[in-house]
Amino acid sequence: MMATPALAEEVRIAPGGAGHLDAVMAVMDSAFGDRFGEAWTRSQLSGILPMAGVSLTIAVDRAEKSVVGFSLVRTVADESELLLIAVLEDQQGRGIGGLLLEQFLDQAREDGVGRVHLEVRDGNPAISIYRAAGFSAVGRRRNYYHAADGKRYDAITLALNLS
Repeated sequence: MMATPALAEEVRIAPGGAGHLDAVMAVMDSAFGDRFGEAWTRSQLSGILPMAGVSLTIAVDRAEKSVVGFSLVRTVADESELLLIAVLEDQQGRGIGGLLLEQFLDQAREDGVGRVHLEVRDGNPAISIYRAAGFSAVGRRRNYYHAADGKRYDAITLALNLS
């Protein structure tokens, strides 16, 4: 799951912070909207960012100098959770999500993390990216996501042992 050299030339992965909230919310609105109930609110994001073990990573288009994707991670003891990962809808399919996932896994290994996990909506096309990275299903939360139209969707918990 290595990023292509061309993509690495076009997109820079960098640490993010509270100053990137507007851009992160724009990415989240584009990627998630209210279709499946996956998006977080600005209040949720700003509340978790200062917490210990939480880190925000942004993907920046080098030409446009704009945020095109992000990931939000929480590390506690020897486990890391990928809380959110999103890419602007019109930028999806370029490998930016894979680049962010690769950075998450590399950082977890560097930090000595033994296990990483995430939750994803059942049916989300990103599941194939996670499976290709070695993640496997370890649980299911029934009716976890609530869409604006009233439909409910299961969350699948995926995990990967790094040690």
